[in-house]
Amino acid sequence: MKAVLWTAYGPPDVLCMGEIEQPVPKGDQLLIRVYAAGVTLGDCELRSLSFPLWLRLPIRLYAGIRKPTRITVLGQEFAGVVERVGPDVKGFQPGDSVLGGTGMTMGSYAEYICLSEAGSGAALAPKPANLPFAQAATIATGGLEAIHFLRLAALRPGERMLINGSGGSIGTYALQMAKRAGAVITAVDSGEKLDFLRRLGADEVIDYTQQDFTRSGRRYDVIFDVVGKSHYGRSLECLTEDGRYLIANPTPAHMMRSAIKRGGRRVYTKVSARQSADLVALAQMLERGEIKPALDRCYPLEEAISAHRYVEAGRKKGNIALIIAAESEQTT
Repeated sequence: MKAVLWTAYGPPDVLCMGEIEQPVPKGDQLLIRVYAAGVTLGDCELRSLSFPLWLRLPIRLYAGIRKPTRITVLGQEFAGVVERVGPDVKGFQPGDSVLGGTGMTMGSYAEYICLSEAGSGAALAPKPANLPFAQAATIATGGLEAIHFLRLAALRPGERMLINGSGGSIGTYALQMAKRAGAVITAVDSGEKLDFLRRLGADEVIDYTQQDFTRSGRRYDVIFDVVGKSHYGRSLECLTEDGRYLIANPTPAHMMRSAIKRGGRRVYTKVSARQSADLVALAQMLERGEIKPALDRCYPLEEAISAHRYVEAGRKKGNIALIIAAESEQTT
Protein backbone atom coordinates (compact mmCIF):
# COMPACT_ATOMS: atom_id res chain seq x y z
CA MET A 1 0.00 0.00 0.00
CA LYS A 2 1.06 3.62 -0.52
CA ALA A 3 2.29 5.63 2.44
CA VAL A 4 4.29 8.73 3.24
CA LEU A 5 7.48 7.41 4.84
CA TRP A 6 9.32 9.25 7.60
CA THR A 7 12.98 8.51 6.89
CA ALA A 8 14.92 10.77 9.27
CA TYR A 9 14.63 13.54 11.84
CA GLY A 10 14.70 16.81 9.97
CA PRO A 11 12.90 19.19 7.60
CA PRO A 12 9.82 18.27 5.52
CA ASP A 13 12.06 16.82 2.81
CA VAL A 14 12.74 13.75 4.98
CA LEU A 15 9.24 12.59 3.98
CA CYS A 16 8.87 10.53 0.82
CA MET A 17 6.29 8.36 -0.89
CA GLY A 18 6.80 4.61 -0.63
CA GLU A 19 5.17 1.20 -0.51
CA ILE A 20 4.71 -0.76 2.71
CA GLU A 21 2.90 -3.96 3.58
CA GLN A 22 -0.81 -3.68 4.32
CA PRO A 23 -1.47 -4.62 7.97
CA VAL A 24 -3.67 -7.57 8.95
CA PRO A 25 -6.16 -7.08 11.81
CA LYS A 26 -5.93 -9.46 14.76
CA GLY A 27 -7.88 -9.79 17.99
CA ASP A 28 -9.70 -6.50 18.66
CA GLN A 29 -8.08 -4.68 15.72
CA LEU A 30 -9.80 -2.97 12.80
CA LEU A 31 -8.30 -2.54 9.35
CA ILE A 32 -9.43 0.87 8.14
CA ARG A 33 -9.12 2.24 4.64
CA VAL A 34 -8.02 5.83 5.17
CA TYR A 35 -9.81 8.42 3.04
CA ALA A 36 -8.20 11.47 4.63
CA ALA A 37 -5.65 12.24 7.35
CA GLY A 38 -5.12 15.40 9.35
CA VAL A 39 -1.73 17.12 9.31
CA THR A 40 -1.02 18.56 12.75
CA LEU A 41 1.67 20.70 14.28
CA GLY A 42 2.44 17.69 16.48
CA ASP A 43 3.26 15.67 13.34
CA CYS A 44 5.68 18.37 12.24
CA GLU A 45 7.29 18.65 15.66
CA LEU A 46 7.84 14.90 15.85
CA ARG A 47 9.24 14.78 12.32
CA SER A 48 11.80 17.50 13.06
CA LEU A 49 12.28 16.61 16.74
CA SER A 50 11.36 20.22 17.55
CA PHE A 51 10.96 19.67 21.26
CA PRO A 52 12.67 21.03 24.38
CA LEU A 53 15.91 19.25 25.22
CA TRP A 54 14.34 17.36 28.12
CA LEU A 55 11.89 15.68 25.71
CA ARG A 56 14.21 14.78 22.85
CA LEU A 57 15.92 11.79 24.43
CA PRO A 58 12.67 10.07 25.56
CA ILE A 59 11.23 10.58 22.08
CA ARG A 60 14.34 9.17 20.41
CA LEU A 61 14.21 6.19 22.77
CA TYR A 62 10.61 5.60 21.70
CA ALA A 63 10.73 6.37 17.98
CA GLY A 64 14.36 5.53 17.16
CA ILE A 65 17.73 6.78 18.37
CA ARG A 66 19.47 7.81 15.14
CA LYS A 67 16.44 7.78 12.89
CA PRO A 68 12.79 6.75 13.19
CA THR A 69 12.45 2.97 13.30
CA ARG A 70 9.51 2.21 15.57
CA ILE A 71 7.39 4.85 13.83
CA THR A 72 7.97 5.15 10.09
CA VAL A 73 4.61 6.66 9.03
CA LEU A 74 3.39 9.87 10.65
CA GLY A 75 -0.20 11.00 11.15
CA GLN A 76 -2.27 10.94 14.33
CA GLU A 77 -5.82 11.56 13.05
CA PHE A 78 -7.89 10.26 10.15
CA ALA A 79 -11.27 9.33 8.71
CA GLY A 80 -12.06 6.27 6.63
CA VAL A 81 -14.07 3.09 6.23
CA VAL A 82 -13.65 -0.17 8.13
CA GLU A 83 -12.39 -2.80 5.70
CA ARG A 84 -12.00 -5.83 7.99
CA VAL A 85 -12.21 -6.58 11.70
CA GLY A 86 -10.52 -9.02 14.04
CA PRO A 87 -12.58 -11.69 15.82
CA ASP A 88 -12.77 -9.74 19.09
CA VAL A 89 -14.12 -6.47 17.69
CA LYS A 90 -17.57 -5.70 19.08
CA GLY A 91 -18.54 -2.14 18.18
CA PHE A 92 -17.70 -1.88 14.47
CA GLN A 93 -18.16 -3.89 11.30
CA PRO A 94 -16.89 -3.74 7.71
CA GLY A 95 -18.41 -0.83 5.85
CA ASP A 96 -18.67 1.50 8.85
CA SER A 97 -17.44 5.04 8.25
CA VAL A 98 -15.24 6.09 11.17
CA LEU A 99 -12.95 8.83 12.39
CA GLY A 100 -10.20 8.47 14.91
CA GLY A 101 -6.96 9.37 16.58
CA THR A 102 -3.99 7.03 16.66
CA GLY A 103 -2.17 8.22 19.75
CA MET A 104 1.60 7.80 19.68
CA THR A 105 1.46 4.85 17.29
CA MET A 106 0.82 7.37 14.46
CA GLY A 107 0.44 5.88 10.96
CA SER A 108 -2.47 7.68 9.26
CA TYR A 109 -0.47 9.00 6.26
CA ALA A 110 -1.19 5.73 4.47
CA GLU A 111 -3.90 3.98 2.48
CA TYR A 112 -4.70 1.66 5.41
CA ILE A 113 -4.26 1.71 9.16
CA CYS A 114 -4.78 -1.00 11.75
CA LEU A 115 -5.95 0.04 15.24
CA SER A 116 -7.26 -1.71 18.32
CA GLU A 117 -10.88 -1.00 19.14
CA ALA A 118 -9.93 -0.14 22.72
CA GLY A 119 -6.27 0.64 22.17
CA SER A 120 -4.30 2.67 24.69
CA GLY A 121 -4.03 6.27 23.51
CA ALA A 122 -6.17 5.67 20.42
CA ALA A 123 -9.80 6.69 19.94
CA LEU A 124 -12.45 5.70 17.41
CA ALA A 125 -15.97 6.95 16.70
CA PRO A 126 -18.60 6.70 13.95
CA LYS A 127 -18.15 9.44 11.36
CA PRO A 128 -20.97 12.01 11.30
CA ALA A 129 -22.99 11.45 8.13
CA ASN A 130 -23.06 15.17 7.35
CA LEU A 131 -19.27 15.58 7.29
CA PRO A 132 -16.99 14.86 4.32
CA PHE A 133 -14.02 12.64 5.11
CA ALA A 134 -11.57 15.55 4.84
CA GLN A 135 -13.35 17.46 7.61
CA ALA A 136 -13.90 14.37 9.75
CA ALA A 137 -10.18 13.56 9.54
CA THR A 138 -9.26 16.77 11.37
CA ILE A 139 -11.38 16.29 14.50
CA ALA A 140 -9.59 13.93 16.88
CA THR A 141 -6.43 15.81 17.85
CA GLY A 142 -7.67 19.36 18.35
CA GLY A 143 -11.16 18.40 19.40
CA LEU A 144 -10.11 15.98 22.13
CA GLU A 145 -7.56 18.41 23.56
CA ALA A 146 -10.19 21.16 23.61
CA ILE A 147 -12.71 18.93 25.40
CA HIS A 148 -10.09 17.92 27.96
CA PHE A 149 -9.04 21.44 28.91
CA LEU A 150 -12.55 22.90 28.88
CA ARG A 151 -13.59 20.15 31.25
CA LEU A 152 -10.81 21.28 33.59
CA ALA A 153 -11.88 24.92 33.19
CA ALA A 154 -15.47 24.18 34.32
CA LEU A 155 -16.74 27.27 32.48
CA ARG A 156 -19.85 29.03 33.73
CA PRO A 157 -22.14 31.14 31.50
CA GLY A 158 -20.99 34.73 31.30
CA GLU A 159 -17.38 34.06 32.29
CA ARG A 160 -14.63 35.78 30.32
CA MET A 161 -12.18 33.45 28.59
CA LEU A 162 -9.06 34.33 26.62
CA ILE A 163 -7.61 31.78 24.18
CA ASN A 164 -3.99 32.42 23.15
CA GLY A 165 -3.42 30.66 19.82
CA SER A 166 -7.08 30.56 18.83
CA GLY A 167 -6.50 30.00 15.13
CA GLY A 168 -5.11 26.46 15.18
CA SER A 169 -6.78 23.10 15.56
CA ILE A 170 -7.14 23.09 19.36
CA GLY A 171 -7.99 26.78 19.50
CA THR A 172 -10.78 26.71 16.92
CA TYR A 173 -12.53 23.84 18.68
CA ALA A 174 -12.02 25.39 22.12
CA LEU A 175 -13.40 28.73 20.93
CA GLN A 176 -16.59 27.18 19.58
CA MET A 177 -17.16 24.91 22.59
CA ALA A 178 -16.55 27.72 25.07
CA LYS A 179 -18.88 30.04 23.17
CA ARG A 180 -21.54 27.35 23.22
CA ALA A 181 -21.06 27.09 27.01
CA GLY A 182 -21.93 30.79 27.30
CA ALA A 183 -18.45 32.27 27.76
CA VAL A 184 -17.39 35.68 26.45
CA ILE A 185 -14.37 34.94 24.25
CA THR A 186 -11.23 36.95 23.55
CA ALA A 187 -9.26 35.26 20.77
CA VAL A 188 -5.53 35.94 20.36
CA ASP A 189 -3.61 35.13 17.18
CA SER A 190 -1.90 36.80 14.22
CA GLY A 191 -3.60 39.63 12.36
CA GLU A 192 -4.53 37.67 9.23
CA LYS A 193 -6.63 35.26 11.31
CA LEU A 194 -8.76 37.79 13.21
CA ASP A 195 -11.71 37.97 10.78
CA PHE A 196 -11.75 34.17 10.67
CA LEU A 197 -11.90 34.05 14.48
CA ARG A 198 -14.76 36.54 14.57
CA ARG A 199 -16.70 34.30 12.20
CA LEU A 200 -16.14 31.38 14.58
CA GLY A 201 -17.75 33.40 17.37
CA ALA A 202 -15.01 35.41 19.11
CA ASP A 203 -16.41 38.47 20.90
CA GLU A 204 -13.05 40.25 20.88
CA VAL A 205 -9.85 39.59 18.93
CA ILE A 206 -6.24 40.56 19.63
CA ASP A 207 -3.33 40.55 17.18
CA TYR A 208 -0.46 39.32 19.32
CA THR A 209 2.06 41.10 17.07
CA GLN A 210 0.47 44.44 17.99
CA GLN A 211 -0.71 43.93 21.57
CA ASP A 212 0.44 41.86 24.56
CA PHE A 213 -2.67 40.76 26.40
CA THR A 214 -0.67 40.22 29.60
CA ARG A 215 0.02 43.98 29.77
CA SER A 216 -3.52 45.15 28.96
CA GLY A 217 -4.81 45.32 32.52
CA ARG A 218 -7.83 43.20 31.60
CA ARG A 219 -8.97 40.33 33.83
CA TYR A 220 -10.24 36.93 32.70
CA ASP A 221 -11.88 34.02 34.47
CA VAL A 222 -10.06 31.55 32.23
CA ILE A 223 -6.90 31.88 30.13
CA PHE A 224 -6.18 28.99 27.78
CA ASP A 225 -2.64 29.20 26.43
CA VAL A 226 -2.74 26.74 23.54
CA VAL A 227 0.77 27.54 22.33
CA GLY A 228 2.34 27.75 25.79
CA LYS A 229 4.26 30.94 25.03
CA SER A 230 2.58 33.66 27.08
CA HIS A 231 4.45 35.05 30.09
CA TYR A 232 3.58 32.81 33.02
CA GLY A 233 3.63 35.35 35.85
CA ARG A 234 1.87 38.12 33.96
CA SER A 235 -0.76 35.66 32.68
CA LEU A 236 -1.58 34.68 36.26
CA GLU A 237 -1.96 38.36 37.15
CA CYS A 238 -4.55 38.64 34.35
CA LEU A 239 -6.79 36.13 36.13
CA THR A 240 -9.65 36.88 38.47
CA GLU A 241 -9.28 35.71 42.07
CA ASP A 242 -10.73 32.28 41.26
CA GLY A 243 -9.41 32.18 37.68
CA ARG A 244 -8.09 29.13 35.83
CA TYR A 245 -4.94 29.07 33.70
CA LEU A 246 -4.77 26.22 31.17
CA ILE A 247 -1.49 25.40 29.38
CA ALA A 248 -1.68 22.93 26.49
CA ASN A 249 2.07 22.74 25.83
CA PRO A 250 3.64 23.04 29.28
CA THR A 251 7.35 23.11 30.02
CA PRO A 252 8.81 21.41 33.11
CA ALA A 253 8.92 24.87 34.70
CA HIS A 254 5.19 25.29 34.05
CA MET A 255 4.52 21.90 35.63
CA MET A 256 6.55 22.64 38.74
CA ARG A 257 5.15 26.13 39.21
CA SER A 258 1.59 24.92 38.72
CA ALA A 259 1.82 23.11 42.06
CA ILE A 260 2.35 26.40 43.92
CA LYS A 261 -0.87 27.72 45.46
CA ARG A 262 -1.80 31.24 44.36
CA GLY A 263 -4.92 32.00 46.36
CA GLY A 264 -7.98 30.76 44.53
CA ARG A 265 -6.25 30.71 41.14
CA ARG A 266 -5.57 27.32 39.60
CA VAL A 267 -3.13 26.20 36.91
CA TYR A 268 -3.76 23.11 34.78
CA THR A 269 -1.02 21.51 32.68
CA LYS A 270 -2.25 17.92 32.55
CA VAL A 271 -2.00 16.27 29.13
CA SER A 272 -5.20 14.58 28.00
CA ALA A 273 -5.71 10.82 27.76
CA ARG A 274 -7.66 10.19 24.58
CA GLN A 275 -10.98 8.51 25.14
CA SER A 276 -13.30 7.08 22.50
CA ALA A 277 -16.27 8.23 24.60
CA ASP A 278 -15.11 11.85 24.27
CA LEU A 279 -14.59 11.42 20.53
CA VAL A 280 -18.11 10.00 20.17
CA ALA A 281 -19.50 13.01 22.08
CA LEU A 282 -17.48 15.35 19.88
CA ALA A 283 -18.73 13.65 16.70
CA GLN A 284 -22.31 14.01 17.93
CA MET A 285 -21.83 17.75 18.52
CA LEU A 286 -20.56 18.07 14.96
CA GLU A 287 -23.44 16.02 13.58
CA ARG A 288 -25.93 18.30 15.35
CA GLY A 289 -24.18 21.36 13.92
CA GLU A 290 -23.27 22.75 17.35
CA ILE A 291 -19.64 23.17 16.30
CA LYS A 292 -17.85 22.74 12.99
CA PRO A 293 -14.37 21.72 11.88
CA ALA A 294 -12.39 24.60 10.41
CA LEU A 295 -10.69 23.13 7.34
CA ASP A 296 -8.17 25.48 5.74
CA ARG A 297 -6.54 23.43 2.96
CA CYS A 298 -6.43 19.93 1.50
CA TYR A 299 -3.39 18.35 -0.16
CA PRO A 300 -3.01 15.06 -2.04
CA LEU A 301 -1.09 12.41 -0.10
CA GLU A 302 1.80 12.88 -2.53
CA GLU A 303 2.12 16.53 -1.40
CA ALA A 304 2.65 15.82 2.30
CA ILE A 305 5.90 17.79 2.18
CA SER A 306 4.01 20.92 1.06
CA ALA A 307 1.40 20.34 3.75
CA HIS A 308 4.09 20.18 6.43
CA ARG A 309 5.72 23.36 5.15
CA TYR A 310 2.40 25.18 5.29
CA VAL A 311 1.67 24.02 8.84
CA GLU A 312 5.16 24.99 10.03
CA ALA A 313 4.79 28.46 8.52
CA GLY A 314 2.11 29.16 11.15
CA ARG A 315 -0.41 30.49 8.65
CA LYS A 316 -3.06 27.79 8.83
CA LYS A 317 -6.55 28.72 9.95
CA GLY A 318 -7.81 25.65 11.73
CA ASN A 319 -6.85 22.36 10.11
CA ILE A 320 -5.04 20.79 7.15
CA ALA A 321 -5.93 17.44 5.56
CA LEU A 322 -4.25 14.97 3.22
CA ILE A 323 -6.65 13.39 0.73
CA ILE A 324 -5.82 9.71 0.30
CA ALA A 325 -8.94 8.33 -1.42
CA ALA A 326 -11.73 10.15 -3.23
CA GLU A 327 -15.17 10.30 -1.60
CA SER A 328 -16.57 8.65 -4.74
CA GLU A 329 -14.49 5.53 -4.02
CA GLN A 330 -16.56 4.71 -0.92
CA THR A 331 -18.57 1.59 -1.59
CA THR A 332 -21.02 1.82 1.32
